[in-house]
Amino acid sequence: MSITSLRAGIIGTGFIAPVHIEALRRLGVQVTAVCGSTANAQATADKWGIPEIYGNYDYRAMYASPNVDVVHITSPNKLHVEQALAALAAGKHVVCEKPLGMNAKETARVVKAAAKAKTVLAVNYNCRFFPAILQMRAAVQRGDLGRIIHVQGHFFQDWLLKDTDYNWRVLASEGGKLRAVGDIGTHWIDAVSFILGAQVESVFAKLETFHKRRKRPRGEVKTFAKVDPKTMVSYPVDTEDFASVLLRYDNGVHANAAISQVAAGWKCSLALGIYGSEASMRWDLQQPNEIYVGRRDEPNQILQRGTPGFLEDVAHFTDYPGGHPEGFPDSHKMHYRAIYEHIASGRKTPLLFATAPDGHHEVKICEAVLKSAAVGKWVTVS
Repeated sequence: MSITSLRAGIIGTGFIAPVHIEALRRLGVQVTAVCGSTANAQATADKWGIPEIYGNYDYRAMYASPNVDVVHITSPNKLHVEQALAALAAGKHVVCEKPLGMNAKETARVVKAAAKAKTVLAVNYNCRFFPAILQMRAAVQRGDLGRIIHVQGHFFQDWLLKDTDYNWRVLASEGGKLRAVGDIGTHWIDAVSFILGAQVESVFAKLETFHKRRKRPRGEVKTFAKVDPKTMVSYPVDTEDFASVLLRYDNGVHANAAISQVAAGWKCSLALGIYGSEASMRWDLQQPNEIYVGRRDEPNQILQRGTPGFLEDVAHFTDYPGGHPEGFPDSHKMHYRAIYEHIASGRKTPLLFATAPDGHHEVKICEAVLKSAAVGKWVTVS
């Protein structure tokens, strides 16, 4: 089976939905259906030429369509588990935006259902598929850096810097009790875990909410959208703007990360450094095609994607030659390529993407972060 014989249906019409649609189109995958509010589903279908429209958020009707093989869930976080379970029960493959669910009790149900299903469930941790991340993973596996000592980095954004910045993620009832860590911090944690080939064992965290109250508009606001302050009302904030997190991995490696959605001037900087006994590697999402390699007794290097410094086993997940930058949209395309090839091959390709157990573990990490911040101690990820 070819990936182009598979057909996708999209649930949700917000910021990330068009990213999924565009990436799938670039792979030659047909997007045959979209589901959301009646008006937004119609508008999305008109813009992208999608034939089947399911308004009034009627995802079950979309699941009944014989023209949908893979469901992409891009709806608000609180709906992920319900929609994923129904998709698996309907015999559909699933690509679910992170987080997999609002709490570990919920996500455990998805893990159980996915294990019984004959279909594939993936969680959209697309950062694994930046060629630089795959390159760093290969370097660690091969021992290029020596024994890994520690990892350090951050994920900084500024789109919620002002008290007039609003999105549904700010509300714990909509997005979960952790906002900065849950929304962007888990991307950092998953990328590091993927590179190390290890899982987080325990955490120590400090959370801070700088805007105790924010102003919100009376209507719906999409991610990164601008709103008129004159139409806003004040409300209390129950999620964090910033987090400082220490992590211990089950292979003994220590890591520390700063996570912020109020870092002025930083639009989307996921940066990490892997420090070993022989060398280090550092990378930033805002310069995605370069890896900085540091050594004590030899000259430092900058490796560029598409040059001999990048390994052959990264080549399948990069389409353009050196000097032609690849970035955020390409990471989604490569992620879906890995997922759809796994489906088309009957699960015979390497399992590089995040699965239900990975998504479940990330939610357990978030719960441990919350507990650690509350008690001021190291907390084991159960």
